[in-house]
Amino acid sequence: MMRPNSEPINTSTGVLLVRVDGSVRIGSGHVMRCLALAQAWQERGGQVLFALGVSVPSLEDRLRTESMEVINLELDEKSLGGPEDARRLLVLAKEHHTAWVVLDGYHFGPKYQRAIKEAGFKLLVVDDMAHHEHYYADIVLNQNLHAKDLRYSCEPYTRLLLGTKYVLLRREFWKWRGWKREIPEVARKALVTLGGADPDNVTLKVIHALQQVDVDGLEAVVVAGGMNPHLEELRRATQASRIPVRFKSNVSNMAELMAWADVAVATGGSTCWELAFMGVPSLLLVLAENQRRIAEEIGRVGAAVNLGWHTDLSFAEIVEALTRFLLEERLRAGMAKCAQKLVDGNGVFATFKELSSHRPSVGGTV
Repeated sequence: MMRPNSEPINTSTGVLLVRVDGSVRIGSGHVMRCLALAQAWQERGGQVLFALGVSVPSLEDRLRTESMEVINLELDEKSLGGPEDARRLLVLAKEHHTAWVVLDGYHFGPKYQRAIKEAGFKLLVVDDMAHHEHYYADIVLNQNLHAKDLRYSCEPYTRLLLGTKYVLLRREFWKWRGWKREIPEVARKALVTLGGADPDNVTLKVIHALQQVDVDGLEAVVVAGGMNPHLEELRRATQASRIPVRFKSNVSNMAELMAWADVAVATGGSTCWELAFMGVPSLLLVLAENQRRIAEEIGRVGAAVNLGWHTDLSFAEIVEALTRFLLEERLRAGMAKCAQKLVDGNGVFATFKELSSHRPSVGGTV
């Protein structure tokens, strides 16, 4: 396996205990970026335990396929991030030789973090919005472009890892570092990937829009997450398509699909950083409020086109945006170059260097 660097990361014999959730409402992005951390820990000889409060079989199967141990805490969504959640996690942490606890989810607030720290464990919080009134973590990681504009209230010892230097990419992307994308005069290969759930079925709207795009030789791959409640409807729509469309669900070779694609239609979630790394010129749709700022910032710097909130877009506007995008070579070339400057593919290893060398100290941003 090709690794971004050869520096050893001392995980000792400790377990990386990851507390994260995934569901149709929550999505799969939190789990997928934690999987990247887990894979890097695993590559260095460490053990990983995923503790899921709520989940779906497809996510658990994916983690087990990656040789991760998975324990379902069997919580309901109303109790996520609450006292019982923290109690069950601490039982696990004490039963295992836990080196670090990782939290990724908007419901793990100050009380939850403080409970972990008071129990004596090192804590990494993966964050997007700085929406908690205080952070007790040893390390807070925010991989987004706007991270350095946020104000974090945290402990003196807290270390802030902010910006795209710390984008967490899974193992399937590591071998693509340094890959150069060719930009065709006319883009004919479209990748559609709108998250792990897509409860509003925006994917179907994009499939129908592709039918109206007048570009010779157009073909597409549509990727739907395992939690998508519309899988059969999407499969039927792709089978009835007037253009060649391959339908895939719950894939583990996203990097290869991104390398194949000339363009992508995606969300403002974690996938947009994978697309940026692979230099895929992308149209972004906002499907959830937590994606809005991410899509706006990526659009602002010219690394993608932000089409905005999906309900504000008419069918005709999506068709027009797609057609124009496929035909504008110069726009796509500049976008691909800009995007690849944002994400170098070393973020997960930069993060682990911080974990392995961590000592309680005066907090600061790097």
